[in-house]
Amino acid sequence: MVSKTPLYDAHVDAGEKIVDFGGWDMPLHYGSQLDEHHVVRREAGAFDVSHMTVVDVTGSGASDFLRRLLANDVARLKDAGKALYSCMLNEEGGVVDDLITYYLGPDRYRLVVNAATREKDLAWINQQAEPFDVDIGEKPELAMIAVQGPAARERASTVIDDAWREQALALKPFFALEAGDMFIARTGYTGEDGWEIVVPGDQATDYWNRFVAAGISPCGLGARDTLRLEAGMNLYGSDMDENTSPLEAGLGWTIAWEPEDRAFTGREPLAEVRANKSRMKFAGLVLEDKGVLRDHMRVIVDGVGEGEITSGGFSPTLQKSIAMARLPACSYDRAQVEVRNKLLNARVVNMPFVRNGKPQIDI
Repeated sequence: MVSKTPLYDAHVDAGEKIVDFGGWDMPLHYGSQLDEHHVVRREAGAFDVSHMTVVDVTGSGASDFLRRLLANDVARLKDAGKALYSCMLNEEGGVVDDLITYYLGPDRYRLVVNAATREKDLAWINQQAEPFDVDIGEKPELAMIAVQGPAARERASTVIDDAWREQALALKPFFALEAGDMFIARTGYTGEDGWEIVVPGDQATDYWNRFVAAGISPCGLGARDTLRLEAGMNLYGSDMDENTSPLEAGLGWTIAWEPEDRAFTGREPLAEVRANKSRMKFAGLVLEDKGVLRDHMRVIVDGVGEGEITSGGFSPTLQKSIAMARLPACSYDRAQVEVRNKLLNARVVNMPFVRNGKPQIDI
């Protein structure tokens, strides 16, 4: 059975195209995916991300539990509202999911996990929590709206209650604020500034309409995907999964190896991958010939070996085809991609491709 967010009726009333995404009826676009992409890079766009799963972790064992569960270390979170991006690994060191953890105060944390992995994540989290004095509370009654773009925070602030507006605008990147019924986080999945705002589900449509009235354009999942690709942000199920090491998905920076005695789940097999100098690397590709790079295309590095595109598509900002790919280790700046039985030339680049509206690579 397909699930619907509290904003479903508002999307249908607006005439947008609805698709099944991870078991949820979600908006693909409101007319022009290209226009929606550009409005986020240049002004402000709003996304319904209420399919994401909010989980509150509380209790005297919350910190110890999360230090075991996550490859990153929540002990780094000292200030209320600070956020941490991390992978949640299985015993073999593969990625169960990637998620954001917010520190709300002593013994209080909030996790936001991916929609398509909800049931698997909740089962894993509850299983791992058994030895700890901790409560795991899913929050299905909440909705989430992301407002993204250089003008997003300024325009969205007009909708926030006067009592919280200045504090919300003062938030640093990767910090959040509990603002009455709202939870406002300066995070996102587009490579632009903005907020991800959690509100009661029964108030979501009202907030959505007020954000749109404030000059924030409604956007769908299509633009969200091209924006995150340009930003070099991983998509679970495409760029990594339970059989992928974060070290081969460009996520080594999310692993806290110190202190050495922190026995997080998956640490030992992950250390073995870390010691393997011939492990695959994660990099960007920019197509130099005519064509479009797509997921799962074969990548050939002459004299070195082969890899595979994990996410690919056309970049509206760069006007080029780009991709994220798992490639053979060692240093090189050229590769070829098999497209319709032809080998097309591509440059190998560091990511992101675009950040805050500006190209981060030579074009």
